[in-house]
Amino acid sequence: MTFYILGVLHIILFSGAFYNILYFGVKPSKSLSWILITLLFPFIGVFAFLLFGINRRKIKFFELKETKKRKNYIKSTFSNSEDKFASDLKTIKEKKIANLIYNNTKTPVSNSNNLKILKNGKETFDDIFEAIQNAKEFIHLQYFIIEEGEILSKIISLLKEKRKENVAVRILYDAIGSYSLSKAIKQELKDTGIEVYPEMPLKYGNFIFTLNYRNHRKICIVDNKIGFTGGVNITDEYITDDDFLGVWQDAHIKIEGEAVYSLQKSFIKDFFYATDIDLSKKEKYNITHKSNHHTQVQIVSSGPDYEQSVVMQQYLSFINLAEKSICVMNPYFIPTFSILEAFKIAALSGVKVTLLLPKKGDSKIATYSMFSYFEILLKAGVEIYLRDDFSHSKVIFIDDEIASIGSTNFDCRSFEHNYELNAIIYDSKTTLEIRKEFDMRKEKAQKIEFNEFKNRSKTQKTLERLCRFFSPLL
Repeated sequence: MTFYILGVLHIILFSGAFYNILYFGVKPSKSLSWILITLLFPFIGVFAFLLFGINRRKIKFFELKETKKRKNYIKSTFSNSEDKFASDLKTIKEKKIANLIYNNTKTPVSNSNNLKILKNGKETFDDIFEAIQNAKEFIHLQYFIIEEGEILSKIISLLKEKRKENVAVRILYDAIGSYSLSKAIKQELKDTGIEVYPEMPLKYGNFIFTLNYRNHRKICIVDNKIGFTGGVNITDEYITDDDFLGVWQDAHIKIEGEAVYSLQKSFIKDFFYATDIDLSKKEKYNITHKSNHHTQVQIVSSGPDYEQSVVMQQYLSFINLAEKSICVMNPYFIPTFSILEAFKIAALSGVKVTLLLPKKGDSKIATYSMFSYFEILLKAGVEIYLRDDFSHSKVIFIDDEIASIGSTNFDCRSFEHNYELNAIIYDSKTTLEIRKEFDMRKEKAQKIEFNEFKNRSKTQKTLERLCRFFSPLL
């Protein structure tokens, strides 16, 4: 009798999952996988589908209540706030990318900016420390990972000094990414008047809706005058020589000028989302500062609160609009079908496509999954170089004209589930500076040859294929 009841319950749950997969699934191959999982693994399969498979953009019943809250806040608070920034882009290529991002996010190109490309963790933290020391009004920090160590201790010391000067300090951290951050550290910060809040905390009643949706952004804003974003988290991985991966390498960007307000807008939205505190009404958090330089920058935010997968569309537009070259640095290159086809088409069309990727990473499953795409890409003419050091940089640039630096990986998690943020730079001088660093790193890397790679062992191929099954979750 018990087995009969469980069987009927499984059929009911499977039928509900099947209906949602059938009517709201986006990719046939992915939909078929979820049908098999929910059918062959009673209860566990349906639970996994609810966590990782539901298309929350299309099924309003399963939309995160926090996402609804964010959408309503954006619509009521920021619907026309950036119309005052007019862009002055020169090429059709630039205008197409800028229009795509604007139509998705309502964030236009800002024209008055001074940029500094930060090529590693030491450069990044040195500049962040200096900016914090010079803060007069407020400091806003938002990171996926905040981990205890030398870097965090230095930042806390600086922030305490700023609090003595009545500088407002607010910190957002991802509840999963910063899971190791101790209660003692958080209480120490709060005791000095620093506002510290988790994003997407795992609580009873919302666990099933929030576990798979993380805030992956890395932002530092000082007085709306200086902003930082990119791939660097607050962790000693960037200064400590790890036995396996060594010192992590990463790219970040320092912005002075109008684009800092776009970073601030993103922070204000996330702060409201995490706390119900609305900073948008206070004038000092909404002041825009111009720069004497004229580098054009557009901030790209993406997440479940947008109707489209904005960062995936951004990457696709880069690939499709490139005329001469595409260069990519990324630690987790696990492309979706559309991204994979776009790279193949570009290479077969005569565009020089170069991928600079790490030979080893912090996740063996992700590394094997990444390797599973190499043979297809190499056969199409894509050049792949493997670095001995671990590069955490998320960089793409095309035709030595347009570049993007941010938090977004080439994987389903970044495209569909995470809250991400990139900075698009419409400037050939800055892009050529990034190209110089790219070429320097490439010269030290190992180029993969197609004939040699296709003859790798069956064990290697099997591991790659097995790990590739998990690519939608990585």
